[in-house]
Amino acid sequence: MNFDTITARYQPVVLSLLRFVTGLLFLQYGLAKLFKWPPVPMFEKVELFSLYGAAGSLELIGGILLVLGLFTRPMAFIVAGEMAFAYFMGHAPRGFFPILNNGGLAIMFCFTFLYLAFAGGGPISLDAMLRKKS
Repeated sequence: MNFDTITARYQPVVLSLLRFVTGLLFLQYGLAKLFKWPPVPMFEKVELFSLYGAAGSLELIGGILLVLGLFTRPMAFIVAGEMAFAYFMGHAPRGFFPILNNGGLAIMFCFTFLYLAFAGGGPISLDAMLRKKS
């Protein structure tokens, strides 16, 4: 067996792992903004009916659905848009280079979610379980 054969065999499972871990990372932002856990000084005054509150709601719901692998494609597309919005509204005005405007994570989330919108949630997901039942 060569390296390409081995990696191709495990690609679907690694896709599910990527979705799961990215969903967990994203979920923590929603929890911090809406439930103040873990406590992040930057998010301590976020109100539900504010721009940060709306973002936190998307991050909470999107994070949960991505961790579960439920409605992966539409949810990933929506939160990819949220991350593009976050970058262009919050980071890009601070400078051109993402390393200087602290926008690298928003870009990474955006393009990871865009990939998941096209690739789906992988075989270890509720989406896959529901497809098998029907």
